Amino acid sequence: MIRYSLKGADGHAFDSWFQSAEAFEALETKGLVSCAVCGGSDVSKAMMAPGVAKRGEAAPPAPQAASSLTTPANPMEEALARMRAHVEAHSTYVGGHFVREARAIHLGEAPDRMIHGEANPEDAKALIEDGVPVAPLPIIPKDRST
Repeated sequence: MIRYSLKGADGHAFDSWFQSAEAFEALETKGLVSCAVCGGSDVSKAMMAPGVAKRGEAAPPAPQAASSLTTPANPMEEALARMRAHVEAHSTYVGGHFVREARAIHLGEAPDRMIHGEANPEDAKALIEDGVPVAPLPIIPKDRST
């Protein structure tokens, strides 16, 4: 196991464990490494110093269970986790059908309800221009996060 300090394009810093350096490279090449804070796919290794024990000291700590990576590490991550929980508890995930569903709700063609999903920037802009009340969320669906 190897731990890398990683950095997202927006400057978000986080650590993640990988089976090996080759495993990290393979995942990165396939676009499967994403920012733990915002979900962005532009992630790179940050500068880091190796954890080498001095003579007579204990070895560096072994990797913790993967669940430690899912626990919020700072107040911003805690706020994002609370936001995700609230959104998931009070709205319906409609995935890639978000634009169609949001427009249908706005026009009264579908039942009025809270929804969340995915839209490309052009479609989201068109919804806003048409007066459909939408807002981007700083979270990504769980099945798309690493």
